[in-house]
Amino acid sequence: MSALKDRLRQDLTTAIKARDDVRSSTLRMVLTAITNAEVAGSAARELTDDDIIGVLSTEAKKRREAAQAFADGGRAEMAEKERAEAVVIADYLPAQLSDAEITELVRAAIEQVGAAGEGMRAMGKVMGVLTPQTKGRADGAAVAAEVRRQLAS
Repeated sequence: MSALKDRLRQDLTTAIKARDDVRSSTLRMVLTAITNAEVAGSAARELTDDDIIGVLSTEAKKRREAAQAFADGGRAEMAEKERAEAVVIADYLPAQLSDAEITELVRAAIEQVGAAGEGMRAMGKVMGVLTPQTKGRADGAAVAAEVRRQLAS
């Protein structure tokens, strides 16, 4: 079993004993998402820590989007619940990259693939280099926006 999945299970037990409802329900939801990812496809498999970080990133993004949708719809209490779940999930994700770090990674990737001057045609090549470097550490939409900005200039 992966170390991260084991940590999630231990933390779930601790949260249940401490009667921390938000943490325990969030960890249950995350573990269910991990199990669903393990059994998806033609054959069941054990997820690696990197795969689990991908699942956690997806779940965190869902929480951010749901919180925004609830806030826009005037449901502040539901938005706050989603934000609280996102905070719990963030405890298990690697440290997020700052805007300056993303800018630097994009600049280096453009240089690496020789995309300077190619414009938007090089978007796929640059993203192909960046995606493994930023997985779980930055929102893909933010990285893509920075790539577009730098390729356009």
